[in-house]
Amino acid sequence: MRNKQEEFAWFVEACRSAGLRLTPQRLEIFRELAEATDHPSAEELHQRLRSKFPPISLDTVYRTLGTFAQHGLAHKVETAESQGRFEVRRVRHHHLICSRCKEIVDFRWEAFDAAKLPDEVGAWGGVENRNAVVYGVCRKCQERK
Repeated sequence: MRNKQEEFAWFVEACRSAGLRLTPQRLEIFRELAEATDHPSAEELHQRLRSKFPPISLDTVYRTLGTFAQHGLAHKVETAESQGRFEVRRVRHHHLICSRCKEIVDFRWEAFDAAKLPDEVGAWGGVENRNAVVYGVCRKCQERK
């Protein structure tokens, strides 16, 4: 896991390699997303950023997150809900999603990552990525019932 300075240096270099300008908006959005542990939506990021960077628009946050995802600078967590959730992927991991409170928690699963895929997958074509998203009810929600 990289520290904050290494994460930011990686981001700056990745933007330059991708030919992306380092605008103040991109820098602030990345910084906020890299520090987040809760997989925020674009709307949540926008709310957090407005206090630090008042002129930023929700449209800018959406477009920037799309650009980040396109260039591998951020990852959109695939969820059953329509609202996208984002993260800066630091290490290979998967996600647990509570079907009640929508909390997303990271977990590692080396056996899944190393497992041989079925032969029919190879016959289908080339796999570029595989992720596990596990849905259930978190302990906090179970205890609230």
